[in-house]
Amino acid sequence: MCPIHRLRRASFAGLLAIMPLALAACGQNGAQVFSGYVEGDLLFIGPEEAGRLTGLAVREGDKVKAGDVLARVEDDLQQAEVRAAEAQLKQAQAQLENARSPLQRPEEIAILEASETRATSALDLSRIELARQKQLVPKGASSQANLDAAQHDYDEKQAALDEARRRISAAGIAAREHEIEAAQQAADAAKAQLEVARIRLARRALKAPADGAVQTVYYRVGELVPEGRPVVSVLPPGLVKVRFFVPEAALPKVAVGQEIDATCDGCPPLKARVSFIADAAEYTPPIIYSREERAKLVYLVEARPADPAAARPGQPVSVTLGPKP
Repeated sequence: MCPIHRLRRASFAGLLAIMPLALAACGQNGAQVFSGYVEGDLLFIGPEEAGRLTGLAVREGDKVKAGDVLARVEDDLQQAEVRAAEAQLKQAQAQLENARSPLQRPEEIAILEASETRATSALDLSRIELARQKQLVPKGASSQANLDAAQHDYDEKQAALDEARRRISAAGIAAREHEIEAAQQAADAAKAQLEVARIRLARRALKAPADGAVQTVYYRVGELVPEGRPVVSVLPPGLVKVRFFVPEAALPKVAVGQEIDATCDGCPPLKARVSFIADAAEYTPPIIYSREERAKLVYLVEARPADPAAARPGQPVSVTLGPKP
């Protein structure tokens, strides 16, 4: 159990023991005085995954700023995960690029284009021969068989050119649309996995979530920190509060926003404002409420100090109320 929790429980137990006398006390000016104590809500900072502590950058009592590195936990596995995720992303991106690229390489396409050129030249020659035979046959200078052969040769050359052009078109076509989409999704998943790996690696450096003071260091360098266990606790100024108890008869005198004075032995008065008033009684006697027993009912009241740095968690205080707002 952390020191704050022990102080909190000890203060509360002692407070209940003296409650009947404390609630009846009055100050020198006749104002009623209520007993209470200072409490702080600690922030516990620890790793999400178990690991050995490799670095500790703070000591108890140090002031820290939000984002400061407080401690480091071994991250060999997380670094390996980042490298694996980077390799997976490169592979997925290469597959996506391959799916978007033509099915054949530029060198292969160049060979097909050369074949197209040859087929075009052959077709031109065949066209000339066909035209010549069409002129000679009517004059009787050539036979019908020669004309039919020229026509057949021309048709073959035209089909060869069409085939060469289709090969070139097919070579420039990328993969089918659904294959490209699947490759894109694989690349996106690999990118997300890399981001997750980098986040896990970054979280091995334990950082302060807010400005505050280091209260307790629970582990030292070289010790194994279990999953979810805090390494350091930090108390932000905004989470310090004064808690005191008001009897039922005095409850109408208290209002949210009301200023209070909290004093302790050997320390200057602490100004605070009421931020919370409990709806239910904190202490209930185990009998039917008589007039005398109702006087023992107390309600928890919390107030936020104007200067949190002047308040010490666990410190007992005496509270007097200022005028209601």
